[in-house]
Amino acid sequence: MSIDLSIVIVSWNVRDLLEACLRSIESGPVAVVAPGEPYDGERLGVEVIVVESGSEDGTGAMLAEHFPWVHVIETGENVGFSRGNNIGIAVTRGRYVMLLNPDTEVIDDALPRMVVYMDRHRTVGVVGPRLLESDGVSVQSSRRRFPTLMTAFFESTWLQPIAPRRVLEQYYVLDEPDDETLRVDWVTGAALLTRHVILELVGGLDENFFMYSEELDWCRRAKEAGWHVVYLPMAKVVHHGGKSSEQVEAQRHIYFQASKVRYFRKHHGATTALVLQVFLLANYGSQLLLEALKGLLGHKRELRRARVRAYWQVLRSGLRG
Repeated sequence: MSIDLSIVIVSWNVRDLLEACLRSIESGPVAVVAPGEPYDGERLGVEVIVVESGSEDGTGAMLAEHFPWVHVIETGENVGFSRGNNIGIAVTRGRYVMLLNPDTEVIDDALPRMVVYMDRHRTVGVVGPRLLESDGVSVQSSRRRFPTLMTAFFESTWLQPIAPRRVLEQYYVLDEPDDETLRVDWVTGAALLTRHVILELVGGLDENFFMYSEELDWCRRAKEAGWHVVYLPMAKVVHHGGKSSEQVEAQRHIYFQASKVRYFRKHHGATTALVLQVFLLANYGSQLLLEALKGLLGHKRELRRARVRAYWQVLRSGLRG
């Protein structure tokens, strides 16, 4: 009997969080299926593929000791979110494929709920659960409309606090309730479930996105192929958030903003991308000067030095998406 769901997890130096994630899957109302083992079909059949992306924190030993049912793929280096997921996707056997971050915990019957919803709604190609903060109660923004250039100017920059309310309200879908099933443009890649057949039709993640914006690009391709994307709040997943990327602060800025530029070049043209690139570099340049000035005045000097170094790395990168 075929497996219902393949879960792909790309992990880099988050051993303890990954262990909690795997235990949350194992303890749910599913039948975890080890590589090469038969599946009896009584409960939702789930296989888990962990792409171990060059961790140095004992992740491999932990997986071997506690999770023999997990299919582990060792890459030997940090290959990034997009390539790592594609490596895992290539060996999946399930009718559905779920991309799941290692810093998540699946709550109760979230996995069966998503699969049943997809079984019942044949035009839906992608579904994302309600993400919760670490307290297990607060809702974490996970559903989006496609970004405009105005959105890109404000989102995750120092101008975000002064953005016109409607710009980010529209982007983050804040004009709709959190507890209602809703068609959206895209859902974040921390927990994203799709049909295996769609991966065959539109391809995997674009590996030119090392991390960030890859799920945005992928959902856009799925929608352009005629599939709907749905936010499904009845399925819940805790997302502790950014535990891998926060280990490399400067690179996080570079990856995020360069991926934003790449997305706009791919879907809106070179001129739009250039305008965004110049704007973002000017933004980082002004922040570097401000942090340097604060450091000279003696205000939290170590913090200022760290930020100046990070912003200088961003400027040197050129944000060439």
